[in-house]
Amino acid sequence: MTEQQKHFPEFYVTTSQPCPYLPGRLERKLFTHLTNDKPLALIDNLLKGGFRRSQNIAYMPYCEGCHACVSVRIVVDEFAPGRSMRRTLERNRDLVSRRVSAIPTSEQFSLFRSYIDARHSDGGMADMTVLDYAMMVEDSVVRTFLTEYRAKPDYALDTHEDTWPLTAVALCDRLSDGISMVYSFYEPFEEARSLGTYMILEHIDYARRLGLPYLYLGYWIEGSRKMSYKTRYQPQEHLGSSGWVRVPHKT
Repeated sequence: MTEQQKHFPEFYVTTSQPCPYLPGRLERKLFTHLTNDKPLALIDNLLKGGFRRSQNIAYMPYCEGCHACVSVRIVVDEFAPGRSMRRTLERNRDLVSRRVSAIPTSEQFSLFRSYIDARHSDGGMADMTVLDYAMMVEDSVVRTFLTEYRAKPDYALDTHEDTWPLTAVALCDRLSDGISMVYSFYEPFEEARSLGTYMILEHIDYARRLGLPYLYLGYWIEGSRKMSYKTRYQPQEHLGSSGWVRVPHKT
């Protein structure tokens, strides 16, 4: 094997499985293993070019006759929150965000289990153990970080920030031109806070402060109500056969 072949990723295709987003359809994935011997620039280009990361696997949809999954990224510098998003920011003024290393904790896992049990008990992550969670966080060859959101209590002056209630967590990758949101979870019974929206807004602001032009949100899937929220963040670009293209707001 030549040095060039060693660094070039080998791709595989999964068998067909029922699509979790569009009833009656089948899904397949094209995937490759991310390893330390692969150049970081190559991995970066994969993640900017439509692949998503799950631990040390990069994958993208490879479904026969279906192109519903479309990679989405927000144009950070031009984004301005609308009225409802500004209300979400106001409702969460008591939250303090902190970037931490991708190191799992029992506190995070407890919140993760509460979120999964309440929101996705019939999904693919329902049986995840503490070891599975640790691998999801730690198993990465790219610049991965966590953002913890803690609610500032009324008695904050008497306590350390680490003891404040953990309300939400976002797992993200730092790419050369942006931040990719890999997975996020939050206190499931704080519905009034709209924490999923808040974390996206907060990461848009973080990317802007870092001077990064994009926030990657993964796939938008036309016809899937679960993914419809992603169209709210404008302006945005979608990845097509000719590259990233600015698209009008889809409802």
